Amino acid sequence: MPDSLGVPAPATGPGTIRSLIPARIDRLTWSPFHTKMILALGTAWVLDGLEITIASAIGPVLTERETLAMTSAEVGAIATVYLLGEVFGALFFGRLSDRLGRRNLFVITLGVYLAGNALTALTWGNGVAAIIFLYLTRFIAGAGIGGEYAAINSAIDEMMPARYRGRVDIGVNGTYWAGAILGTLGTFVLLNHMELNLAWRLGFLIGPIIGACIWSLRRHLPESPRWLIMHGREAEAEESIQRIERAVESSGQTLAAVDESRAIEIRPAPAHGYLSLIKVLFRQLPQRSILGATLMITQSFLYNAIFFTYTLVLTNFYGVDKKNAPLYLIAFAAGNLIGPLTIGHLFDILGRRKMIAGTYLTSAVLLAISAVLFNAGILNAITQTVAWCVIFFFASAGASSAYLTVSEIFPLEIRAQAIAVFFAIAQCFGAIGPVFYGWLIGEGHDPGRLFIGYLIGAAVMAIGGIVEIFLGVDAEGKALEDVATPLSVVTTRA
Repeated sequence: MPDSLGVPAPATGPGTIRSLIPARIDRLTWSPFHTKMILALGTAWVLDGLEITIASAIGPVLTERETLAMTSAEVGAIATVYLLGEVFGALFFGRLSDRLGRRNLFVITLGVYLAGNALTALTWGNGVAAIIFLYLTRFIAGAGIGGEYAAINSAIDEMMPARYRGRVDIGVNGTYWAGAILGTLGTFVLLNHMELNLAWRLGFLIGPIIGACIWSLRRHLPESPRWLIMHGREAEAEESIQRIERAVESSGQTLAAVDESRAIEIRPAPAHGYLSLIKVLFRQLPQRSILGATLMITQSFLYNAIFFTYTLVLTNFYGVDKKNAPLYLIAFAAGNLIGPLTIGHLFDILGRRKMIAGTYLTSAVLLAISAVLFNAGILNAITQTVAWCVIFFFASAGASSAYLTVSEIFPLEIRAQAIAVFFAIAQCFGAIGPVFYGWLIGEGHDPGRLFIGYLIGAAVMAIGGIVEIFLGVDAEGKALEDVATPLSVVTTRA
């Protein structure tokens, strides 16, 4: 029988490990340890939102003779290079995260991001050499952020008690928009109060300053006990879970014993690669693969379509001055941030299927209504922004739930790689949105074309909601091992 901390009985067979570690994690209540973990790891999305926003705001400045004298096409390619870096980083570091551990990678990926941005700020001169160097640094920074998505989503889910997993994932993913707000305010101040050739460089250093502040927090976090036990590293797993339990008990909580019947038996196997992942996705879990791909693709298409063209809509259809257009992002981002933070807990209370389908379908209906109002000429710049705020209050929670879904419905051994693959797929399809909607906007003379585009976006989100209704996984309150049986499990708990 286990002691008061739930230490399991010895292994039951050759090469088999019997463990209560998953149950010991899920019986924990919220403590300062969990707050510290979220602060240390959750900043990944803040940094991504910051990067995208800063790059968008600074881009036009780089065409000036006193900066890098780039062409508009060369500036536009910066976002493409960053996106390619994210895809590469997600796939490369996702593989390493499943192989080498969560802690190793969420320290490494932050370092890669910091290095990439620091080098971006050091880009000097102009001409081909400077542009190539700039692209290289943006690729490196993107690779770091892409790796963050895979390693950190895995780590948070595996160390977060089941009862909190939904709201934490939804809220953390939603903080992307806190980064967008910081990026907007930061670049607005820098570009309007400093010499341009210095201002744009300092803009790219805002993220690294934040990253450097959380570096030490990450270095002192434990490795995921779940990952350790699944890889046969019993002593390290026990040390890690006891460290977490001591941190929880130090806050004054008393931990209940865990019944032996909740143990799982595993037989650690060699590391799995993308070939194993493909077999699991298409042979064992085809419906879950369809679900994950649909949720990720639909939200990415809508978000990229609206976010990367909102200034064009404001300037071309509503006559907003180009210098003031980025400020409208603050209100737009606020709606995106408030949604996940205020309704995220409902994904644990009401359930995944109801809330995911509900947020996707609600945002689809609201977008269709706003499209009709836009086409009728009823909206102005302010009311259009208000409409976007309301739509993305729900869409943002839905988009965050897509990341939650793909991080919890696949086995632990390939979790980071699964996140990486679906993230990469979503980014590739999401890249279609801005190009398509930019073409629809044109010179702003024909609102009917954009009206059709908005209806298409609404239909795309509706597809995501409908697929969730039929294929959704009711993961709320369940241990990860009950949601997706690890590939190494021999016997599950009763």
